[in-house]
Amino acid sequence: MPWSPLAALSWALVLRLLALLWPPGRGEACSCAPAHPQQHFCHSALVIRAKISSEKVVPASEDPADTQKMIRYEIKQIKMFKGFEKAKDIQYVYTPFDSSLCGVKLETNSHKQYLLTGQILSDGKVFIHLCNYIEPWEDLSLVQRESLNHHYHQNCGCQCRVPSQPTMSVSGRTGCWNGSSMDTRPSTMSA
Repeated sequence: MPWSPLAALSWALVLRLLALLWPPGRGEACSCAPAHPQQHFCHSALVIRAKISSEKVVPASEDPADTQKMIRYEIKQIKMFKGFEKAKDIQYVYTPFDSSLCGVKLETNSHKQYLLTGQILSDGKVFIHLCNYIEPWEDLSLVQRESLNHHYHQNCGCQCRVPSQPTMSVSGRTGCWNGSSMDTRPSTMSA
C-alpha cells in the first residue's frame, strides 16, 4: 500500500525535527584506517608496555571556556620500546573522554598490561587514542613481542598497509617484517 502524500510529508517533518533535536556529537564516530603493527610503531613518538593504575576525568585545557574533557590514566611503565629521547618515565597518558573523539577505555587496577603507542604533545603530555596501536600485552604474539625490541624499529623505512597484504618498497621488494625475517621477495603488486 503506497503512502499518501500527507503521511510522507508527516514522516519527513518528524525525521527533520529529530535531526535538529539530536544532541551534538551523538552521531559522530571515530574511524581509523587499518595499519600493520610495524607502521603503528614507526609512526608513534612513544611505545611502552604499561599497567593502568587509575583514571581521572580532567579538563582538556587550562581554558575555563573549554568544556572538553580528557581521561588521565595513571600508569606504571614496565618497559619503553620507543621514545627514550623524548621522555624517560611516563606517569600519565591522556585520551579524549568521548569515544566519538577516539577516546580509549582501558581497564584500571587489574593485572592486565597494555602495549601503548602514542604521541607526545608540545606540553609533554602523552596522548593516546583509538587509532593508535593499543593492545592487551597477553594478546600480542611472541613474534610481535620480539619485533618490538628489534625488527619494527629496524624496518621503519618499509611501508605496510595492512597486516595480510604485502606492499612494495622503493626497491620493488615487499617490506613488512613477517615474523621470522624481512620479506624480500619481489612484489607481485603493480606499482
